[in-house]
Amino acid sequence: MITPQYQIRRRGFLQAAGAGVVATGLSGLSRSASADPGTGRAKSVLFVLMSGGLSQLDSLDPKPQAPVEIRGEFSTIHTTIPGVTVSEHLPLLAQQANRWSIVRSMSHTEHNHLLATHVALTGRPTPLPRGASDLDRVQSRTDFPNMAAALDYVRPRRDGIPTGVSLPNYYIEGPLTWPGQYSGFLGPRHDPWQINQDPNDPNFKVDALSLQPGMTPQRLQSRRDLLEQINHPVQLASDRPSCSFVEQQDVAFTLLTSAKVTTAFQVDRESAETRERYGRNKFGQSILLARRLVEAGVPVIQATMGIVQTWDTHVDNWGRLKNTLLPQVDRGLAALMDDLSASGLLDQTLVIVMSEFGRTPKVSNLPGEKLPGRDHWAAVYSLLAAGAGVRGGQVIGQSDSIAAYPISRAWSPADLCTTVYNALGVDDEAFLLDPLGRPSPLRNGSVIESLYSGREG
Repeated sequence: MITPQYQIRRRGFLQAAGAGVVATGLSGLSRSASADPGTGRAKSVLFVLMSGGLSQLDSLDPKPQAPVEIRGEFSTIHTTIPGVTVSEHLPLLAQQANRWSIVRSMSHTEHNHLLATHVALTGRPTPLPRGASDLDRVQSRTDFPNMAAALDYVRPRRDGIPTGVSLPNYYIEGPLTWPGQYSGFLGPRHDPWQINQDPNDPNFKVDALSLQPGMTPQRLQSRRDLLEQINHPVQLASDRPSCSFVEQQDVAFTLLTSAKVTTAFQVDRESAETRERYGRNKFGQSILLARRLVEAGVPVIQATMGIVQTWDTHVDNWGRLKNTLLPQVDRGLAALMDDLSASGLLDQTLVIVMSEFGRTPKVSNLPGEKLPGRDHWAAVYSLLAAGAGVRGGQVIGQSDSIAAYPISRAWSPADLCTTVYNALGVDDEAFLLDPLGRPSPLRNGSVIESLYSGREG
């Protein structure tokens, strides 16, 4: 049976060296100097994910001159970027466009939700063969790790602050758990911390951060001291580099006594006015909680705007976008950018707003449905990026006249993941060992340098 390489062992080191990979990349440390703009600028990365597929035509890349069966039902409004328009239902984004880079030439080839989610969150295709059924495409320990998990592997933390937090729900639909959410072949110890509760719920709390009744921090520390005395002979007798269970105990103790992390989840400490600015709904309060996790120093936060197919608008595309989806995200993002800018954290926080793909240019009707929508489309889609050195007030890339294909350089999920690793200062020679012991570089694409330079690469 083949098992993942959880630690760097001599055999794995020799395999990597034989493949020509420089071993210092395993440290996950930033390069001391780099020509790449934005290298190491981000202390945190916040992904705002619109699972199901945001329609580029009805949001960030409208085509008002296209025929009605292409352009859809929405009008457009001008932004603070001269000559650039967005959907009429993104008025706050239009006012804040000077803070954002709009990327209009994202592209890949996976039109299936599960496969596309793995590609979007890892920069790699799923390890499953083409033609596998959806039931075979669920997450597994053969998946490539997502960015939070990979970062936890190359740069483990010992301060009780989790490397990655995902909220407010899993990507799960019935028996299907979307791949790409977890640490895959690295094993469960590197899984991001998953919050599966609504921060807008008046009773919202994270039970894992609560001490049992009668347990005080002082009693907990006494128990920790006793446990360390018990564990000490075991550690001395072991020549293994990890004593992983002891490490996990240390992390658990630190987490339970970490005021930073505990306080971050207490969204009820925010003023009523602040909570209202973000929107008193699951979307808005999730973005607010994500901001608090940035303030606590969590490196990678994933705020999921809905369950797996919330943005999968095959039916009633314009009604759902107009009445719920776009206004709630527009409001939450505006409050986020105001607060990050006011606190100075925007300079060290990379914010990415994205889906796993876009929607078809042509409007369609599902059989038996009266309200039209758009289907899956990965050939071109759009995203937003801001902070950590990203140059605001610009559009990167261009799609054709119906937003079907890029007509400028296309950027892939691998490029986006590489850009994120670069922003976090992960060495360009860092790699993981897959379940077969083969080295796999973390940075497997190109840095989207135009995010920083304003010039197309």
